[in-house]
Amino acid sequence: MKFAKLFAAGATVLVSAATLAACGSKSNSSSSAKKTLNWEESAEIPTMDLSKAIDNTSFNQLNNVMEGLYRLGKNSKVENGVASKTQVSKDGKTWTFTLRNSKWSDGTPVTAKDFVYSWRRTVNPKTASQYAYLFEGIHNATKISAGKASVNTLGVKAEGNNKLVVSLDKRIPYFKLLMGFPLFFPQQEKAVEKYGSKYGTSSKYMVYNGPFKQTGWTGSNLSWNLKKNNNYWDKNAVKLDTIHYSVQKTPSTAYNLYQSNKIDAVSLDAQQTKNLKHQNGFTLRPGSSTFYLQYNQKNKFLKNANLRRAISLAINRKALTNALGGANKPASSLTAAGLTKVEGQDFADKTKDTDYSQYNPAKAKKLFAQALKELGTKSVSFTILSDDTDAGQKTTETLQSQIEENLKGAKVSVQNLPFKTRLSRSTAGNFDIVVTGWGADFADPISFDDLFTSKNAQNNGKWANGEYDKLIASSKTATNDESRFSDLVKAEKILLKDQGITPLYYQTTAWLVRPSVKGIVYNAAGANYNFKGAYVSGN
Repeated sequence: MKFAKLFAAGATVLVSAATLAACGSKSNSSSSAKKTLNWEESAEIPTMDLSKAIDNTSFNQLNNVMEGLYRLGKNSKVENGVASKTQVSKDGKTWTFTLRNSKWSDGTPVTAKDFVYSWRRTVNPKTASQYAYLFEGIHNATKISAGKASVNTLGVKAEGNNKLVVSLDKRIPYFKLLMGFPLFFPQQEKAVEKYGSKYGTSSKYMVYNGPFKQTGWTGSNLSWNLKKNNNYWDKNAVKLDTIHYSVQKTPSTAYNLYQSNKIDAVSLDAQQTKNLKHQNGFTLRPGSSTFYLQYNQKNKFLKNANLRRAISLAINRKALTNALGGANKPASSLTAAGLTKVEGQDFADKTKDTDYSQYNPAKAKKLFAQALKELGTKSVSFTILSDDTDAGQKTTETLQSQIEENLKGAKVSVQNLPFKTRLSRSTAGNFDIVVTGWGADFADPISFDDLFTSKNAQNNGKWANGEYDKLIASSKTATNDESRFSDLVKAEKILLKDQGITPLYYQTTAWLVRPSVKGIVYNAAGANYNFKGAYVSGN
């Protein structure tokens, strides 16, 4: 159980390109140098504003420079963060958190009011947070997000500086896990007001309360640092002085840096995975994540369900995963494989699409011909958008080749852009087809299935189905898990039958990690890295 979200194609599960790193170059062999971790990222940071973040890279930065009521430890174990004590009412609807004496990086106290301010800011429709829907269940959150109630009526209040009381409209089974997700972390009102529109756009326009504080990020550069935060309440548990990040979009370049001891972990492409799988330090990082195609329903061609089905059937997912490397597996569901079990069966198996999420060129041709007839045309053209990472480019190249080969009359163009730009284009609905990666925010299929309700801000293609919406809504008021999961299975089958999205693969990333790198906590669901206790042992 854990958290993730959107990430770049080819990005490691979690911080969009998760590559463990450690002590610098060979010359950095002193004890002081061993307190530096060198980390590879595959994509640039879009934002550090937690109310506006929607991607893996941003949230992983926030997870290490900020702290909420809880932190998520090994195997997503909930550990106390800013909260030192929690009381829950018998009906599960009132949570009272006692806060410890902790500080912001500027030395001022972190108080209950910082949580109240942060949560209200995120659900405020003026903020336009695409993640505000996760507050659903907290009293009045949905009404506030819809502009039908004042932000001051949100079910969260401060009783003095060190007591936070949260009121829920209904019991939320995964509420504790949500409190460890950066979306629910505090924000300092003084900093947000001071920096205004610049808040979260660079390291200097921020204040931090986590184990580290960020330095050197200008908003667009490809390297920055996390420095130990000496005002952090548990600073004695933080062993590293510095985590140095550099964005590496080319696997060969990144591997050369690893070989020369300039980074201490590297994600591997297909050939590297094959060649290095027996090397010391080879590690597979599973992620509760699925990559899929999202179709823009405003496109006159792609609005046709049979065209979408034909495209899906024209894709050889095994060949695609072979091209990408790692241990990626062909996907036949939206919910990631291995996320959770229902009645002893993987939920992804219960929703598995056997009609269209397979490679069947003959069936694809028939449906394509039917689609052309329905559209009244002899050909169609569209562009597939993805990231400019190595994996992003391999994905679009493979899809372009397979679709044009199997669907004569389909003209496919590709466009690969920097992650931040691609994310902006996706959010604005400025695409025909976009390759999207989503990692679960917690180990429950609703983290995936909620995305494609008609009004969800992450539903960039604007696919809509009334019955799907009803089933998702029903699942949230179900009185037992059997009924809830039944609704979710039915809903996902509707999505897949219509090919509202086309599953491509479940992501697992292959890495080389130096054995000297210790203490990093990685949680597959959400692909989350926690560097609080990380260190580099002696060579």
